[in-house]
Amino acid sequence: MPQPDRAARLTAALVRDGATCIWCGRTLGGLVPATTEHVVPRVKGGPSWAENEVAACRRCNAARGHAAPVEWLEECRRRGWSPDAPRLERALTDLAAAIAARGGQRRARPYIDAQLRRLRRRAPRAAGA
Repeated sequence: MPQPDRAARLTAALVRDGATCIWCGRTLGGLVPATTEHVVPRVKGGPSWAENEVAACRRCNAARGHAAPVEWLEECRRRGWSPDAPRLERALTDLAAAIAARGGQRRARPYIDAQLRRLRRRAPRAAGA
């Protein structure tokens, strides 16, 4: 099944998630350019599917590099930013469901499971912080 082009995927992510960066919480647009961010990096087996992309600002996208999503979420909190943990959990869960439905992506499956476990294990501590 052909995927939409990058601009269409960015528009879809903005409509789905709102026009804020998943990592720092800044409003996207104007001086804060929006980019598509792979939740599971391509080098870790993440597909270039709409379910693996969220909206992020260019600064966060570049700074994250290939860091694991939960690791980067924690770094964002250390920096005093307001990352959207529920959106990250939803993106990981939706990606896992898309992979289950479409098949393939063998490398990404255990990676996603591990990230969801880490995220859910750390959620109570983050709420009390």
